[in-house]
Amino acid sequence: MPLRKSQSAESSAWKLIAWTAFVGLLFGLLQLGEIAEDFLRTARNNLHTHSASGDIVVVGIDEDSLRQVGRWPWPRRQHGQLIDKISAGGAKEIYLDIQVDTRGDPADDAAFAAALRRSGKVTVPVFSRSGPGTEQKVGSLRTNPFLKDARLGSVSLFYNYQNAAWHLPFATRWDGQDVPTFSALMGGKASPSGEAYMLDYSIDPKSVPFVSAGDLLTGKIGLGQFAGKKVIIGAAAEILGDQYFIPGTGKMPGAYVHTIGAETLKRGTPVELGWILPYLAAVAIAAFVALRRIERPRSVIFGAATALFLLAPALLEMNLIFVEVVPALAVTWIVWGILARRSFRTGGLTNAVSGLPNLNALRNNRAGRTQALIAARVLNYDEIAAALPAGQERQLIEQIVSRLRVGSPERVLYQGDGGIFAWFEDSEQPVSNHVEALHVLFRNPARVDGLPIDLSVSFGVELGSSRTLSNRLASALVAADEAAHDGLKWKYHDPETLEDASWKLSMLSQLDDAVDKGEVWVAYQPKLDLQTRRIVGAEALARWTHPEKGPIAASEFIAAAEQHDRIGKLTDFVLESAIKSAAALNRKDPGFGMAVNLSARLLGDKGFVLRLRAMLARHGLAPHLLTLELTETAALAGNGSAFDMLAALRELGVTIAIDDYGTGLSTLDYLKKIPASEIKIDQSFVKGMLDNRSDLVMVQSTIALAHSLERKVVAEGVEDQTVLDALVDMKCDVAQGYVIGRPMSLESLTKRLAGSRRSSVA
Repeated sequence: MPLRKSQSAESSAWKLIAWTAFVGLLFGLLQLGEIAEDFLRTARNNLHTHSASGDIVVVGIDEDSLRQVGRWPWPRRQHGQLIDKISAGGAKEIYLDIQVDTRGDPADDAAFAAALRRSGKVTVPVFSRSGPGTEQKVGSLRTNPFLKDARLGSVSLFYNYQNAAWHLPFATRWDGQDVPTFSALMGGKASPSGEAYMLDYSIDPKSVPFVSAGDLLTGKIGLGQFAGKKVIIGAAAEILGDQYFIPGTGKMPGAYVHTIGAETLKRGTPVELGWILPYLAAVAIAAFVALRRIERPRSVIFGAATALFLLAPALLEMNLIFVEVVPALAVTWIVWGILARRSFRTGGLTNAVSGLPNLNALRNNRAGRTQALIAARVLNYDEIAAALPAGQERQLIEQIVSRLRVGSPERVLYQGDGGIFAWFEDSEQPVSNHVEALHVLFRNPARVDGLPIDLSVSFGVELGSSRTLSNRLASALVAADEAAHDGLKWKYHDPETLEDASWKLSMLSQLDDAVDKGEVWVAYQPKLDLQTRRIVGAEALARWTHPEKGPIAASEFIAAAEQHDRIGKLTDFVLESAIKSAAALNRKDPGFGMAVNLSARLLGDKGFVLRLRAMLARHGLAPHLLTLELTETAALAGNGSAFDMLAALRELGVTIAIDDYGTGLSTLDYLKKIPASEIKIDQSFVKGMLDNRSDLVMVQSTIALAHSLERKVVAEGVEDQTVLDALVDMKCDVAQGYVIGRPMSLESLTKRLAGSRRSSVA
């Protein structure tokens, strides 16, 4: 069966390659991609645009020239005057892209012929214009009256649907002889008729020197710019009709087409490789991917091939080597799209290693919505798979699958990455007995090529609900993880954990709204000066009273806000409230300080100092009365920008305190670097210092060290009088804790200060 399946897949791949190769062949032979090819070549030209050499000057008969002379066609003597002036300027060669193959006014013709003889370096044209559905041929070698005084050249060209000439001939056949084109003569390249070359439109036509014929005739410009140059005279006014589309630039006179052709040939002889080589390369790449059934790097290979076909021609064209890539792109993109579609419909629902249906297939199984869902997680799968030799992971999976199918050989198992397996069971069957029995089977080691391998597995069960299969699968996997964490064999999904998860997911967005709605408020915990026994300050603490859930633990919502980088708005709110309250308290009791916790996340906020300065100014609070408390861990982890922020805060005049001191990895060097004026000893040491000698030594040494560095010491977590008395004996500066006062409202703090500022704690 697997062999037959493999043969069928290979046959399908060959059919895909053959059909796509045929389509690409049609693109090339019938030029079906001409429009796309022109667009791509124009886009590539923009990648390496460069200026013309400046050796060829265009003298254009533009609108101003027509107004100056007054009629068209011009009398031949006017052209003769142009030739005389250009010749007098020292031009090397002159090319007249104006029809002069018939006789006109005898006097004008004589004046024109005389100018040709005086110059001796003029080329006059015969030309043909051919495009889609039309051809125009003008001029004859037998009837042209001026050939004895001038050289003959061809201005023949072919224009496409866009009125653009991508190719120019080297020569054209006229009256039995080869006549070289203007571009071939100016570019110095000769070749027999019938051969053409690709124009390099990466040459900027606007960089070609241009002179108005009218300005030249009236003497408005000097003649020195023609010295040693080749000059082409042509119609430039749009009304004269000699206009073509220059790819990447727009409509321009035909003289520019010949000039770009000449500039191309001056760089070298263009080489056209056509579309065959890129097309064959695309077929080979597509066959390599399709026949080998490469899955994971498929997009990388086809993406690289696309980049190659789009960009490599630009490098070739810089050296005048031209290729056509649309047939190759057609092959690449068709095979890529079909394989991707097949992968989505079939391979996208199958595990690439085992051939089992994957978790996407599980999510698409509508019949499973009414059944119990069981998920098994092999906890050490990644570790085992990494240690196995190449090709043996499938054997491991077969061992796992054989055990999970015990008692039900036809069970459909779904496999995910990282050792995840899942299946559906009848919800009316005793799932617990079934899962217990499966767990027992995994006590015996699996064997891969004779090597015993211990498997650690846990199970999660979701009995069924109205939720989507994706959500149910996630719940079953969470239950399996919880079972592994709790040391259990398996576990049911608990719906209450889902409610808790929903609350955690929405908590941060609700927190932002709570700040705006006034559900978040600030409590103040007083600080006691241990020398004067007076309340000298307070710490501002954020509190959240949810309208439905009631008070939310600060440790919960503040930690979540910090973890998800949403702490800024909350901190600004607490700072604004604390500074406003401190300013009000200082109007009655000068010198009252206020402390606010500062998240390490804000040390990189360049606008924080400006906002803080504005708050202090707005409420009229002296900066030294505000203390910003930064956790020791955050301070120690501060990089250069964090230290710069702390220095800026100190320069503002704000007091910096190291909070939770002792819980990090403090060193004397860091204490010297951090511009802190205050150290707060973590409450875990303060609470246990009378019962634990290590904590006592920690508190004593911290006080001594801080005082030696001229830092103030605050002890937090003081909850009984004996600890407070001990801190007084140790010469601690300030204490904070329940024995002094719990966090309270501003109104309660104001009453406390009014009634007991001068009293000591008994």
